[in-house]
Amino acid sequence: MYLPSKIIVREVGPRDGLQAESCFVETSRKVDLINRLWECGLKMIESTSFVSPQAIPQLQDAEAVIAGINRPPGSTVSALVGNARGVERALKAGVDEVQVVISASEAHNRRNVKMSIEESLRQLEQAAEKAWSSGLVIRAAIATAFGCPFEGRITYSRIQEMTKALQAMGIKQITLADTAGLGNPLQVYSLVNSFRDDFPELEVALHFHDTRGLGLANSLAGLQAGVTVLEASVGGMGGCPFIPQATGNIATEDLVFMCESMDIATGVDLDRLLETAKWLEEVLGHALPGRLLQLQRTGKVCNC
Repeated sequence: MYLPSKIIVREVGPRDGLQAESCFVETSRKVDLINRLWECGLKMIESTSFVSPQAIPQLQDAEAVIAGINRPPGSTVSALVGNARGVERALKAGVDEVQVVISASEAHNRRNVKMSIEESLRQLEQAAEKAWSSGLVIRAAIATAFGCPFEGRITYSRIQEMTKALQAMGIKQITLADTAGLGNPLQVYSLVNSFRDDFPELEVALHFHDTRGLGLANSLAGLQAGVTVLEASVGGMGGCPFIPQATGNIATEDLVFMCESMDIATGVDLDRLLETAKWLEEVLGHALPGRLLQLQRTGKVCNC
């Protein structure tokens, strides 16, 4: 079995996780969360989103969050943007990179950003031009890459077409996202192998939701296919408001535990990360779905 010796865990909880929370989390708490995650050893954090406050009220304080967080040496502060205006805001705030998202599903893209895929690509092209001219790194995520609850199976040719369009914008980092949690390990392994064969010059990352309990299995399949960047959310918080019954992302601490158990270095302090996840539950006022968190609540944790 091929496995990498080390990986990068890209933390998306402060953005993708918190945006799913119905109650507003105070700015100081968001800043505290990100700083705690740095202290756990995470190096890449998607910290907020520079989109309309009407679209995502939870992240209306994006500028204040970026202004308040620590910036450890070697860290990458990332933020989601939707257009050139978002890039301008992110640049002024001082982020290191921006991420754009487009869905491989026409139906999901219209629900998510109220535009067709073609319209989204035109808007993202403007955002990419603004980012490059300003010296910002820009990466892209292809949502519903492993299936859509509205359209069903997404063909690999659709992924190829969208990747070529993003590549033409100068984007070199692509995240394949299982937004609805519909993928399975064989599908992940096959798609990633094909993608890496067709686009060897691109860095591919993976983003899984755990809707059907296959998030970690899919992550392992991605590792076996050569991926070394995986996205996760502390505590497993998150979800997609436009997909019925979509659950949160894979929990960062569960991913770290799995990798470290297989001698795959993550550089993350698992004990400290679990403490951060437990603290976050107190902040949010409800339990989070991470498996290690659930075990700790029952007191039935085996460290053998």
